[in-house]
Amino acid sequence: MISVTNKTLQDLEFHTVLETISSKCNTEIGQEKANKIEPYKDETTLKEALSQTSEYVSSFSNNNAVPNHGFEPITKEIKFLGIEDSFLDVNGFKKIAHVAETANTLLQFLRKFNDYYPHLNRKGLEIECTKEINKAIDFVFDKYGEIKDSASPDLVNIRRSMQLVRGKINQSFGFALSQYNSSGYLDDIKETVVENRRVLAVLAMNRKKVKGSVLGSSKTGSIVYIEPEATLRYSRELGELEQDEREEIIRILKHLSNLIRPFKSLLGEYQEFLSDIDVIAAKAKYANAINGILPKITNEKHLYFREAYHPILYLNNKAKNEIVHPQTIELDNESRIIVISGPNAGGKTISLKTIGLLQLMLQSGILIPVHERSETFLFDRILTDIGDNQSIENQLSTYSYRLKNMNYFLKKCNAKTLFLIDEFGTGSDPELGGALAEIFLEEFYEREAFGIITTHYTNLKILANELPYAINANMLFDEKTLEPMYKLHLGQAGSSFTFEVAQKNGIPFGLINRAKKKIERSKVRFDKTIATLQKERSKLEKTSQNLKEEESRAREESKKMGSINAKIQDKLERYQELYDSNQRLIHLGQRLDDISEKYFNNKDKKLLIGEFLKMVEIENSKRKKVTVKEKKEKEKIEKKIIAEVEEKVEEIRVEKKEKKIKALKTEENKPKVDLKTGDRVRMSDGKAIGTIEKIEKNKAFVNYGIFTSKVSLDQLEYIQPL
Repeated sequence: MISVTNKTLQDLEFHTVLETISSKCNTEIGQEKANKIEPYKDETTLKEALSQTSEYVSSFSNNNAVPNHGFEPITKEIKFLGIEDSFLDVNGFKKIAHVAETANTLLQFLRKFNDYYPHLNRKGLEIECTKEINKAIDFVFDKYGEIKDSASPDLVNIRRSMQLVRGKINQSFGFALSQYNSSGYLDDIKETVVENRRVLAVLAMNRKKVKGSVLGSSKTGSIVYIEPEATLRYSRELGELEQDEREEIIRILKHLSNLIRPFKSLLGEYQEFLSDIDVIAAKAKYANAINGILPKITNEKHLYFREAYHPILYLNNKAKNEIVHPQTIELDNESRIIVISGPNAGGKTISLKTIGLLQLMLQSGILIPVHERSETFLFDRILTDIGDNQSIENQLSTYSYRLKNMNYFLKKCNAKTLFLIDEFGTGSDPELGGALAEIFLEEFYEREAFGIITTHYTNLKILANELPYAINANMLFDEKTLEPMYKLHLGQAGSSFTFEVAQKNGIPFGLINRAKKKIERSKVRFDKTIATLQKERSKLEKTSQNLKEEESRAREESKKMGSINAKIQDKLERYQELYDSNQRLIHLGQRLDDISEKYFNNKDKKLLIGEFLKMVEIENSKRKKVTVKEKKEKEKIEKKIIAEVEEKVEEIRVEKKEKKIKALKTEENKPKVDLKTGDRVRMSDGKAIGTIEKIEKNKAFVNYGIFTSKVSLDQLEYIQPL
């Protein structure tokens, strides 16, 4: 679908993006595939690849994370299986078992969660899921990768015999050790291991007294290492059994290889699938790092990249904790070509590269860092002419090389081409080069191609203003400091600020005036007019930005107030519920007190039980059945509310305590009143007013209307009668 030359890939630094993605792969095969990513030829395949990456990105934030899909390559093992009568080693089977298990786990996961990952599932839909491979391998190997005794009947017998012989070796060695040690023939260390065999550490002067095979001696020669004669016979027997074991293991591995061989092509599919998922995962991680998304892909000829970041610059500046300025750019049938002008170092080339690289990434199945409302269509070609392409090898100057490149553009350019040209027309005489560049631009325009060019040539700025479907643009500069603002503004040509920048960099004013006289006055006036307009535009941009910031702050404050009000309302409702609940309990307490008083007076148990049951039935009729889960949740909420209330009550208590202390200090200066029956009083830390019914010793019985309370006289305050 799309044609891109190596020069375009180089101009846009596409390889740097691929290197970053490759570094995020978990497997060697994945890294190789990532470095070979190129634009898709087919639109359907491209959209499928973009959707797969987008789905994987979503797995980072949902509860159904994609299972681990790392693996060791089995390319050599697959080749071995293709050779008749060959067999794999233990490590080869380990890797195959891991690949098969990982692939099956991932395939089953994607099929289970098809609603979340439909495009990823579709990728592995035709790959067979089978447990036969792992079943065959698990029959032979244990979980540690060792061959089981039960792998074959002969192996069981061999290993059983080996165990018996080892027992005899230990027994015979122990007997010899005890015998020769008691005779005083051994060194203090008594025994050691040589060539994986137990040997006696015999003093050199006693070597002829110990029967057996000499396997070595110490460095000084004072100790001779001898395997006892009785043990030697069993060691030979063990050696023969070990040889039998090796031969049996080879036979088992050959048999297992023959069982796995029919699955050779399926194993290839598993490896291909897992490595593809590894690349998709790496692209998703890269997208996460650059805030990449999948913009809308439209069939209409409309490219709209809003708040687009250059991904390489974004990551570099992020690492340095520096600011990156996004660009917004739009191309459609009404404005197919954009001519960007303005001073050097203002960000023209970066803007150009940003659009080209993002479009190239998108058409290669990589998500791009743009605003979610961005959209674009798919180009058949992306042509670039960026940077100094002087070729010493071909003896071509910069201008000759660029003319050769323009010739290629003229051959390939059509209505579905995106061309990007930096410093259009430079490298030759400004008058002649500018005229030729103007003709090229008219030709691209006639072919209805889409493109962005950067230039300092006035005639190209004028041409862009005259052509109905072309548009001027400039990189904004601060009108006072002449520092770049790195913001692209569409609709107006930019001044090169040639003389202003020269003056800022210390060139004498007299020399600048002489330079102005050297050129046509009309050109100076034209450039001055553009510079003035650009300064005015810069002021408007700043004012607009300030207004937007004020509006944003106001919206944030409004949101905060709304959030606070909602929280307060929620707390009031919860406190009201707690209050209502407590009032109900107080009412029940009063009812229970009334029933108790009746029983106290009439001693009628039947009436007591009847009244009590009636009260319980009334309360139960108000209750609703709740599940254990709902009950726990309600209790949790109630505990939280009570904790909040207790915290507030504690604050009030502390405040009241402080007031009480102040009041006590004040009361000390007041004359004390002797309380008597009938006086109106209240608790010193309370508000309720009651009447003293009677006084007994230092206690008073205070009637509050609903109930009577017994209180110490020291805690009561006298209240003046109304």
